[in-house]
Amino acid sequence: MQAIYQPRGKAGEYAELAVNLFNGCPHGCTYCYVPTIKNISRSEHLNVSTRVGILDAIGKDARKIQGDPRHVLLCFMCDPYPSCDAKPFSLTREAIKILKDNNLRVAVLTKSGLLPTRDFDLLGRQDKFGCTLTFLDPWLSKKWEPGADLPTDRMFALKCAKLRGIPTWASLEPVIDPIQTLSIIYETHEYVDEYKVGKLNYLHTDIDWRIFCVNLASQLNKFNCAYYIKDSLLPFWPDNAPRSREKK
Repeated sequence: MQAIYQPRGKAGEYAELAVNLFNGCPHGCTYCYVPTIKNISRSEHLNVSTRVGILDAIGKDARKIQGDPRHVLLCFMCDPYPSCDAKPFSLTREAIKILKDNNLRVAVLTKSGLLPTRDFDLLGRQDKFGCTLTFLDPWLSKKWEPGADLPTDRMFALKCAKLRGIPTWASLEPVIDPIQTLSIIYETHEYVDEYKVGKLNYLHTDIDWRIFCVNLASQLNKFNCAYYIKDSLLPFWPDNAPRSREKK
């Protein structure tokens, strides 16, 4: 079994390498694309289980690419921090240990808040900790992401990572409510090092993406944010704004 793989398409814009630790995800996000890809129902996808033999497979793959400068993302097809990973044995923590023992860089992407802080002692300046942020409003968050931790908890985790010197990033994808997305940048730019932004692709929306992109470019420039605009938004992105930018 291959554990560490090279993502393609939209996923490839987020990371050059990745690993999925679990089958299923407890968040139940209404916009989730994974059930369609796996040809399963949304209720089936809510059942979380450990991928059998995944740690051995990670170890085997990690030894082959020791010292590779690319980040290994946890995770695309699941969340690396489901509540079942809390105790007494943490699959995610053990996976991070294996990656770090092989001198590999780790990038985390989660909708969990407090649980990931447990593993911050394993991460350093060569790694990245990120959260998906779609809303500030807790009611909207629970409507669209019923099983995920509240935005305030995710933002707290980002603050904690920043205080520990771990580079932080936020996935502002999918954009569901442009006002909420712009508000997230306003509230978090002091402790989020980079934003990656992508549009809502699989559900109908009345969003004027061109107007949103003009406002987004202005907001990112105002706060001197590092960012990356995904392919899905490029047709609407202002011609005079760079697609990506590092923080000055």
